[in-house]
Amino acid sequence: MTKTAPPPAASPFQRLGAMLAAIAPGKSAIDLTVGEPRHGVPDFVGPVLSASLADFGRYPPIKGIPAFREAVASWTEQRFGLGTPIDREDGVLPLNGSREGLFYASLHAVRLEAGSKGERPAVLLPNPFYAVYAAAAEAAGAEPVLLPADRSTGFLPDVAGLDPSLLKRTVAVYFASPANPQGVVASLATWIRLVELARQYGFWLFADECYSEIWRGEAPAGVLTAADRLGGFDRVVAFNSLSKRSNLPGARCGFAVGDPAFLKSWATFRNIAAPQVPVPVQKLAVAALADEAHVVENRRLYDAKFAAAERILAGRFADLTPAGGFFLWLDVARWGGGEVVAERLWREAGVRTVPGAFLSASDATGSNPGSDFLRVAMVESLETTEQALIRMAEVFS
Repeated sequence: MTKTAPPPAASPFQRLGAMLAAIAPGKSAIDLTVGEPRHGVPDFVGPVLSASLADFGRYPPIKGIPAFREAVASWTEQRFGLGTPIDREDGVLPLNGSREGLFYASLHAVRLEAGSKGERPAVLLPNPFYAVYAAAAEAAGAEPVLLPADRSTGFLPDVAGLDPSLLKRTVAVYFASPANPQGVVASLATWIRLVELARQYGFWLFADECYSEIWRGEAPAGVLTAADRLGGFDRVVAFNSLSKRSNLPGARCGFAVGDPAFLKSWATFRNIAAPQVPVPVQKLAVAALADEAHVVENRRLYDAKFAAAERILAGRFADLTPAGGFFLWLDVARWGGGEVVAERLWREAGVRTVPGAFLSASDATGSNPGSDFLRVAMVESLETTEQALIRMAEVFS
C-alpha cells in the first residue's frame, strides 16, 4: 500500500525538541539522536587543509577538480568491483554533503522529464525515510509516494511489486542501503531488479549509500555493481560522502557517481543553482579516499559499541545489531511505543533518542510504520555509549 507523503513541517529533531522542551532530564544528558559521527577526524585532515589554504581564495569549479573526480572514480571502481570505468569527465560530481545532492537531484530529474510523466509525476521513497527525500519531491512539484519499509517487507521497500501505472509516472526512486534507520542492506539481486525497473519504466534510481562503509560481516553490495552487470550506468546515480566513512560531517563533502548523461546536464543546472565544494575540501576528499586504515578503525569502534549493546540489552530485543549503519532500531512496542519510551528515557535516564514515528509518515490506514520503534545513534564514545545503554537497560527492565 502506498500513500502520498505530506511535506515535512519540521525535522525529526525539531519535533523531538518541542516534545521534550518542558521536561528536565533525569540524569546528566547523553544525546544519541543525530547521526553525527563523533569519532576523531583522521590525522591527515589538518596537514591537507593547511597546504591548501591559498585555494580558499578562488571559486571552485562546479564539476570538481580533476584530482577529485579521479579519486572518486578510482575508489568507486575498486570498492564496488566495477568492470565498466567511471567517466572521469562527466560521471562524477562533488556535493556539499550527500543531503544537498539528494535534494537537488529530484529537481533536476523532474526538469528532465517535464511533460513525459503526466500532470504530476511521482517520486517514490521508503517509509521510514530520510526527510530530504520528501522535501525534494515536494519542491520539484512531484507527488511523494511512500513505500512501506517495515517488518513485512524486510525493512526495504518493494518497488518490484508496485502497480505498473504508478511506475510509468515515476520520475525517481530513492533507495537507501544500508537503510536509515533500520540498517538493512540490499542484496545485489535487489539492486539488479531495481536497475532493470528503472530502465524499463524510465525513472532515475537515486541510491543513497552514505552508510556504505559502516557495516558488519561483509561489505554491502552497491547499485553501481548491479548497473555494471547490466551493461553500464544508465538511469543510476549513487550518492555518498565523507561524513560517515571518514568522520567528517563538518567538511560537507559528498559526491554523486553514475549516469554521465544525467550528471553532465545536472552540472550545468548546478552551475546556476547549487553551491560548489571548496577546493581544499576536495583535496581533503582525495586524501580520505586514498586511505582505508581510518575506515577500518572506524568500523572497529562501531563494532565495539554494538557488542556492548548486545551485552547490556541482552534478552530485551531481537535482531539488535544491524548489518550496516550505526543506529539501533529498537522495537519498543511492549513499553508503549517510540514516543512514550523516548519521553521516559529523557525524563528518567537523561538519554535523548528519536521516536521512530518522527522518521516515518502514516499510511493510508493511519498506521505509522515507525510508531513502535526507537532510533538510537551509536555515535558517542564507547564509555559514554555504555553509560547510556546501562541507563536504558534500567528503564527497560
